[in-house]
Amino acid sequence: MVRKDQMSETNVLTGSSGSGAPPAKERPEVVAPAPQLRRKPVLLAASVAAVVLGALMGVWAWAAMSDTEGVVAVRETVSRGETITKDDLVVVHVGVDPQLDPVPAEGLQSMVGQRASSDLPKGTLLTKSATTPTVVPGDGQSVVGVAVTADQMPGEKLRAGDAIRVISTLGGQGQQGSTSDQDQPLEPSEVRTEVVSLNPGAQPGTTVVSVLVPEDRAAELASRASTGKVAIVLDSRER
Repeated sequence: MVRKDQMSETNVLTGSSGSGAPPAKERPEVVAPAPQLRRKPVLLAASVAAVVLGALMGVWAWAAMSDTEGVVAVRETVSRGETITKDDLVVVHVGVDPQLDPVPAEGLQSMVGQRASSDLPKGTLLTKSATTPTVVPGDGQSVVGVAVTADQMPGEKLRAGDAIRVISTLGGQGQQGSTSDQDQPLEPSEVRTEVVSLNPGAQPGTTVVSVLVPEDRAAELASRASTGKVAIVLDSRER
């Protein structure tokens, strides 16, 4: 009797039943699979279209760059007859018409110091025919500076290359309006010339008009211009 009770206590302590069956196993937890994301066809199509568009734009940009050339353009307006400086020019990359003959980018430096044979507006492509290597003054010519005020010039703004006349009414004694022995007024004296450049004068309100004259008339014009009693007349700009 005592032995049977001891065996019962042993079964209780060890967790075993008297039948000798093994203990029940615990069931593992079941984890539900993650939900699958469904891609919308519209978004997928938009993504593909964006990739294709980007590729096409890259091809277009490459083709556009491959069709352009580096040429010389006019950065600042240059009037006919003016000397071209490096600051007047710039290199641009554009598609060039085969019928045009612009100066290539590597020819920019050779254009510096040339003179504009016609007006060169800002933004135009520079061609070799638009420049001339003529040195001013040339052989047998001189440049004379004539300082005048606004009242002694035409209202139309003078430009390099303009054909003008410098007119003086000085008499033989250097006095304007003096008369000869016969008491007859002397005819105004004039010198036909061409404008080379215009620059501010030393005196406020004056402009020095540099003009091109034959060498044998330079002294005469300089002498008359020094008196300040001259006027400038602008002749036709038609060529």
